[in-house]
Amino acid sequence: MKFQMTLKQISCFVLMLMILDLGITAQTKKYSWDNLPTAELPTFKKDTFNIISYGAVVGGKKLNTKSINNAISDCSLKGGGVVLIPKGEWLTGPIVMKSNVNLHISDAAFLLFTSDKNEYKLIMGDYEGHPSPRNESPISGNDLVNIAITGNGTIDGHGEVWRPMSKGKQTESEWASLIANGGVVSANGKTWYPSQSFASGATMKEEEIMKPSKSLKDYEDIKDFFRPNMVVLNNCQKVLLQNTTFKNSPGWCLHILLCKELTIQGIHVNNNWNAQNGDALDIESCKDVVLENSTFNAGDDGICVKSGRDEAGRKRGIPTENMVVRNCMVYRAHGGFVIGSEMSGGAKNIFVTNCIFNGTDIGLRFKTTRGRGGVVENIFIKNIKMKDIVREAVLFDMYYAVKSAKTGVYPVTDATPQFKEFYVNNIVCDGAAKGLLIRGLPEMSIKGIHFEDLELHSLKGAEIVEAEDISLKNVSLFSSSTNPVVFINNGTNIKVEGLKYSSNPELLFSVNGEKSAQIKVDKTDFTSVGKTVEFSNGASENSFIKK
Repeated sequence: MKFQMTLKQISCFVLMLMILDLGITAQTKKYSWDNLPTAELPTFKKDTFNIISYGAVVGGKKLNTKSINNAISDCSLKGGGVVLIPKGEWLTGPIVMKSNVNLHISDAAFLLFTSDKNEYKLIMGDYEGHPSPRNESPISGNDLVNIAITGNGTIDGHGEVWRPMSKGKQTESEWASLIANGGVVSANGKTWYPSQSFASGATMKEEEIMKPSKSLKDYEDIKDFFRPNMVVLNNCQKVLLQNTTFKNSPGWCLHILLCKELTIQGIHVNNNWNAQNGDALDIESCKDVVLENSTFNAGDDGICVKSGRDEAGRKRGIPTENMVVRNCMVYRAHGGFVIGSEMSGGAKNIFVTNCIFNGTDIGLRFKTTRGRGGVVENIFIKNIKMKDIVREAVLFDMYYAVKSAKTGVYPVTDATPQFKEFYVNNIVCDGAAKGLLIRGLPEMSIKGIHFEDLELHSLKGAEIVEAEDISLKNVSLFSSSTNPVVFINNGTNIKVEGLKYSSNPELLFSVNGEKSAQIKVDKTDFTSVGKTVEFSNGASENSFIKK
C-alpha cells in the first residue's frame, strides 16, 4: 500500500518541522564573544505630557506626587509617550510607572523624593527572593511593557532619613551631629537608627521575611525598618534606563527583578560609601540584558547579579541569563562586578568586558554559601583594569558571611551551590591585598575556572582551596609576600603554564591536603626561587608535576 500526502498535508508537515526547528534553536542558542546577548529596546510615541500641565509646581516645596502620577496614567491611557520632568527641583512622593511611558528627567531637572515616610505605604514586596513587607519604593512598576527612565537629570531618594549608620563609618564630629539631630542609638552605642520604629525592627529576628500567619498590619509598629529600594521594576518587558543619575537610595538603588529585554545605558549611580545595603544595581532573575557605558559608586556591591535566596530562589528557579556588561566604571563598592550571594536560581551566559574598578573592596566577586543551591556557569570576562583594590582582585568564595570556614564534608543536596565554567582573560590589577582567592566546599569543589593573561600586583599572590580543573596560563603574580606565591589546599587538576612572579620568592608553591593531585606546572622559570614547593597536611609529593 502506498502512502500519499496531499499538497496541503505536505505544507503543514513542513511548517511543523520549521516550528520544531525554531524551538530547538531557541533552546540551544550558543552565545560567544562574536555573538553576544542583545536586548530589544522599547519604542514610544512622540506625544509629550509635561507635569506642569497637571499642576506640578517647581521649587522643591510643594509635593507633586499626584501631578506626576496623573501625567503617567494619562500618558499610558492615551497610548504612551514621554512624561516630561522639566528643569528645576521637583518634590514628590512615590511614583508608579505605567506601560508605554518614558519618564524623562530633563537636563538640570532634580527629582527629590520626600523625607516624609507617611507618604510611603507599607506593601507586600520582595527581599532576597522572599515575600517581605516593604515601604513603597520611590519609583516602582509591575507587569509592564515598554517603559523607560531617561534624560540627563538627577533622581534623589532622600536615603539618609531611612538608613541606619555605624559609628565606625563616621568621624567623631559627623557622629555627634547625627545623634544631635534625633534618632535612636543602639544599646551598645555602635549604631544610629533613624527612628524608634526602625530600632525596634532591627532587634527582631527574620522580620524581613513575611510570616504566613501575619498580615501587613502586624508590621506597622516597625514600618520604618522596611527600607524601600529606590527603583523597583518587577516582571516587565522592554525596559530602558538611559543617561539619568540616581543617588542617595534608602536601600538598594536599582532593583530590576524578573524582567526581559533590559537595556541600561549611560547611567550614573551615586550612593555614599557608608550607605548600608546601598547596592548600586541589582539585576535579579532577568533575561536578555545589556548594561553599558555607566558609572557606579555604592555603599555595597556595584554591579550585582542575583536570582533569589535559598529555597524560595530555587523554587522560583529563574536564572539571570544572557547578559552583557561593557564599558562600565565602578568606584567605591564592596565588589565591582558581583554574582551572588543570592544566586539560588542560577546565572549563566554572562559576558563582562572593558570595565574599570577603581578603589572597590573586591574587583571580581563571586560569592555564595551552603543552603543557597543554584548553579552559576558559562561566565566570560575579559579586558578588566583594576586599581587600589582593598581585598582580593578576583574572589570565588563559597563561605560568604561565614565567620570561619567549617571543616568536614556535608551531604550534597539541591541546597549545595555550584560555580563552574568561568573564563577570565586579560585582567590587570595595580594594587590589592590578595591577587586571587578560590575557596570551594569540601563536598562541592569550584570547577572549571580558566585564567589567561592576568597581571596582578598585590601583597599576597594566589590561594586555591577545594577546587578542581583550574588553569592559570600566562598569569603574573607580583606579590610582596612571597612565602608562598601560590597556596593550594585540596586542589585537583591544577594547570599552571607560564607563571611569572616577583623576584627571588622564598617559596613558590605550598601544596596541602590529601585530595591535592595532578598539579602541573609548565613553562615557568624556577631559577630564582628559594624553594619551588613544600608539601604539608597530607599532601603527597606525587601531586606536583614540574615540567
